[in-house]
Amino acid sequence: MSHPPIRIATRRSKLAMWQAEHVMALLRSAHPDLPVELVPMSTQGDRVLDRALADVGGKGLFVKELEVAMQEGRADIAVHSMKDVPSELPTGFAIVAVLPRANPLDAFISRKYARFVDLPQGARVGTSSPRRQAQLRHARPDLRLELLRGNVDTRLRRLDEGGLDAILLACAGLERLGIAHHVTEALDVDLSLPAVGQGVIGIEARTGDTRSRDALQALHHAESFTRLLAERAFAATLGGSCHSPIAAHATLDDATLTVRGFIGAPDGGETYRDQLSGPADRAETLGRELARRMQHAGAGRLLERLRREAAVAT
Repeated sequence: MSHPPIRIATRRSKLAMWQAEHVMALLRSAHPDLPVELVPMSTQGDRVLDRALADVGGKGLFVKELEVAMQEGRADIAVHSMKDVPSELPTGFAIVAVLPRANPLDAFISRKYARFVDLPQGARVGTSSPRRQAQLRHARPDLRLELLRGNVDTRLRRLDEGGLDAILLACAGLERLGIAHHVTEALDVDLSLPAVGQGVIGIEARTGDTRSRDALQALHHAESFTRLLAERAFAATLGGSCHSPIAAHATLDDATLTVRGFIGAPDGGETYRDQLSGPADRAETLGRELARRMQHAGAGRLLERLRREAAVAT
């Protein structure tokens, strides 16, 4: 008796396809009799490349159309880079499995300079991330930051064309594509704290789809999920918009979880950093507590101001 396939919705970019194909291979290995197929899609986030994501709806644009495909029965699950997934999911959807976390750090890539600290005054650096921009501007107000959108190949080509002195990308994506040799330096978290969920591949399904949920349990990595829970609880508590430079990164040492957080103004002039440690089984609570502590320290007023400014701009 043949079984219907589990259909994986995925973006068409090279990195997204690699991730979906990786999940497909893992499912086939765990369940040899289970048919699995891909449903590649082009999302709004992939199509609009001439503006910052924050100006056209945020990273949720990479996720929304895949959820619609699941809702309409055209796909069963969706594979995401968790840094692209909003803190709050629509009713009826859940992240039901995550893979072991890859390198979460930001990559400094330059053809001229061996380290970030070697960049000269006024160097031109390409990045599209408000989070990276705020941290770089805080560290180096002299840098000229330029919008950098498109897939990995497009961004590397911008660098090679000579218009930029350096660009920032995620180490995980470069490593997955087999092109980590481009990384000049992995940036320390004290300089550039990673995005929430950076380096984690997550798999989303409808909450009522027990067949997909059961099949995916063989792929689930509990430690990565614990760290992810703390980071996403931090972001959800802050409720920042896509314009808000927010970062969180959690690490596990035996049963102790440490959550680091960053909140900043886009110009880097006002920034907040803090960290909190506690039992790993309190991951979400630790994320929320850290967020509230930083809000009380002044970050709450900053985020409220950024929300007002974003509302006026739109």
